[in-house]
Amino acid sequence: MSSQLFDQIQGLATEQRNPSSMKMDEMTTGEVLRLINSEDALVAEAVRKEIPYITIVVDELVHRLKVGGRLIYVGAGTSGRMGVIDAAECPPTFGTNPETVRAIIAGGPQAVFRSQEGAEDKPEDGARAIEEIGITADDMVIGIAASKRTPFVLGALKRAFEIGTYTVIVTTNPRESLSFEYLNEAICPVVGPEVLMGSTRMKSALAQKMVLTMITTTAMVRMGKVFENMMVDLQLTNKKLEERAKRIVMIATSCDYERASKLLQSSGGHVKTAIVMQRG
Repeated sequence: MSSQLFDQIQGLATEQRNPSSMKMDEMTTGEVLRLINSEDALVAEAVRKEIPYITIVVDELVHRLKVGGRLIYVGAGTSGRMGVIDAAECPPTFGTNPETVRAIIAGGPQAVFRSQEGAEDKPEDGARAIEEIGITADDMVIGIAASKRTPFVLGALKRAFEIGTYTVIVTTNPRESLSFEYLNEAICPVVGPEVLMGSTRMKSALAQKMVLTMITTTAMVRMGKVFENMMVDLQLTNKKLEERAKRIVMIATSCDYERASKLLQSSGGHVKTAIVMQRG
């Protein structure tokens, strides 16, 4: 069994050695930094090639959000943390209910701050996590796994698919290497070998972050939570966001600072309402 897993892992695109960094341990500080930066610059192009598939996922997600469905991220380790970050940013940015975009990470909340590496090895734990949040056919589950093989993630995707949920995997291994029958779609930005062999917290994580941000931002635009290019459903949860909201109202209505402040106070801090009050 261990030999089989070894053979599987050593064949992954994310586990290969990068020819550009073979002598990294002999490089100067500046040379290492320039190497990492040059490799990171390749990620955006890899993501760009996946836009047709990202488009399919966003359109499906919008449909599901409109009927009350949710987006659920599932991941382990760095991949799981990318999901947690994106889910956590949606309520303050777009005013969404915290239940609308959620993240499940192997090992539970403590895994966000301290590595729980063994937590990813049981597919049944992923399946159980999906059942515990009451997944339905109206939801979408996006599994995030640079290696494409994380047992916790695959267990969650398989169970979600059985329930009738729309399932997606985000991986930095090639699409042609996927052989799962329980996926509706795959997003596969192939970023090439990491600068540090197998350290998917680098280019792979960057690609995942870009993809997830693209999905939720575009979906929220399509859901009417953006006016022109401004966040008009943001939540005024701190002083910075209060001032940002005032500026948005000022730009959208050509009013002054004092008027924007009064409008937001009268609207209960709801930017859209404040804009309509002024324009009306």
